Amino acid sequence: MNSPLVYAYIGDAVYEKYVREYLINKGLVKIKELQHSSLDFVSANSQRKIFEQLVDNNVLNDEELEIAKWGRNAKGHKAKHADIVTYRIATGLECLIGYLYMQRKYERLDSIMNAILK
Repeated sequence: MNSPLVYAYIGDAVYEKYVREYLINKGLVKIKELQHSSLDFVSANSQRKIFEQLVDNNVLNDEELEIAKWGRNAKGHKAKHADIVTYRIATGLECLIGYLYMQRKYERLDSIMNAILK
């Protein structure tokens, strides 16, 4: 098993890919629009809110919550544009996404990303 920060690293890329495809499929074509709209999903503050909504709506199972906590508690970089708690929660979400991707749990990954993007 990889470290939680390795999962967060790949999770960040996978998450961003889903967001970019979603925005393009919505019909956004101007780079400035795409970049601005992506902030609703990819900033640490947005990811914290998204994670909290997933928890509140019981989207995640117990194993997924544990993986997100594992990522949240990993020691890593310092936050640049968010408080440390927000940054760590965002890292936990990215860890979960990366874990699902690396474990080839694509259906579950799609289900969670669809819940995020709706």
